[in-house]
Amino acid sequence: MSGRVARSERVAATRETILSAAERLFAEHGMAGVSNRQIGQEAGQGNNTAVTYHFGSKEGLVRAIVRRRTGPVEDVRRRMVARVDGSSEVRDWVACMVEPLAQHLDDLGTPSWYGRFSAQALADPAFRGIVSREAMESPSLVRTGEELRRCLPDLPAPVRRERQDMARHLIVHTFAEHERALAEGEPTPRGSWHEAATGLTDALTGLWLAPVTAPSARPEPSAAGDRAR
Repeated sequence: MSGRVARSERVAATRETILSAAERLFAEHGMAGVSNRQIGQEAGQGNNTAVTYHFGSKEGLVRAIVRRRTGPVEDVRRRMVARVDGSSEVRDWVACMVEPLAQHLDDLGTPSWYGRFSAQALADPAFRGIVSREAMESPSLVRTGEELRRCLPDLPAPVRRERQDMARHLIVHTFAEHERALAEGEPTPRGSWHEAATGLTDALTGLWLAPVTAPSARPEPSAAGDRAR
């Protein structure tokens, strides 16, 4: 029994080492710029197939990295959702989207890599869907989206989808840039992760509450334009 336990612990430790190495390399070089062999070498694995052995594929590895981080974020968001339950303030629900990730990145210390990893994954068509699907399996995030829709009943569905995309990109790329600046010792617009989350929450609240301009007909070409043609 003790031998099996020891082996299980070694396997778990190896997986964690590989996940940490992959998260950093992907953050620095992008998904396409890093091979499974490079990840194994960075993780100190003599076996060149270590990534395949433990995760099956690069897609499986990326999924495991995301799941490794979504658990702690989900715990924070679940508590936040419980605190603001019943609120009709858009900002309360935007904060539930923003602050849990900022808190987790803060808890990781400096340097961290997950913010930049997320930006690289979101920009890669081969992995964007994996990250999106894993995020949508978060019960607290789904609940947050439902409550945000309740607070904005008159927002047209196409505009809602458009602003969801905008919000996702702003969260990911703003935090990736904040993380990069901290890692490289550069000044940041906000002095802490909490302050960065506050500023981003303010901005996204404005985005969700922004007016909606109805589509208009294309303007008629000017006389000068007619003559030019």
